[in-house]
Amino acid sequence: MDESGDHELSKIDPQYPVFILLFCIIRKDDYVNQVCPALQRFKFEFWGHDEAVLHEHEIRKPHGHFLFLLQKTLRERFLAGITTQMQNLPATIVAVVIDKPAFVSRYHHPVSPYDYAMETGLELVFRHMEVEGQNGRVTSVIVESRGRREDNELELAFRRVCDGTNALHQPLPFDLVMIPKTANSPGLQLADLIARPVGIHHLRPSQPNRAYEIIETKFRRSPSGKMEDWGVKLLP
Repeated sequence: MDESGDHELSKIDPQYPVFILLFCIIRKDDYVNQVCPALQRFKFEFWGHDEAVLHEHEIRKPHGHFLFLLQKTLRERFLAGITTQMQNLPATIVAVVIDKPAFVSRYHHPVSPYDYAMETGLELVFRHMEVEGQNGRVTSVIVESRGRREDNELELAFRRVCDGTNALHQPLPFDLVMIPKTANSPGLQLADLIARPVGIHHLRPSQPNRAYEIIETKFRRSPSGKMEDWGVKLLP
């Protein structure tokens, strides 16, 4: 699970007035046998090691490990490699998109966007796990720790939903696993690369967005192919 944007309502960034909470669901066999080795090979190609942590912001505005992206040829090769990683990613994606100005306009006393997104997202993930025959089995939800206050807020929202404060009125079998960015989790890095393109598409749907075109093929869908309210939930 990863996020894009912030959930602050009192001061909304006019350049990016959305909050995205995104879940990237991957079968464990696929993760071990395909996702992790593919990302390691990709990193070895550019760094000669696999310790660099992919981060969307550092790729978009190169610094640190990513200064080489200022060279056009290398940048094009790197982005083509990222595109291949995303195309081959065996994942089902669930994203909750909160349009913050609309959210504030709709409700006089809006609840925290984070709480709302967490409840909605975990319900959709739970529905998916039911279809996959995982009823009663505990699923780990991996998140990046960000600081004591932020981590406490996240855990409180997560526990509240899983304890039964949700539209399903039942406990949800999810286990929260919080890890630092330095843990170098392939799954978290891929989720980080996916979240922002979803937000950009919502804000500027007519703008060319190659990343979103790939991501869109991986959203959870209904048996008839419907994406809205199955893989993507727009609030309000």
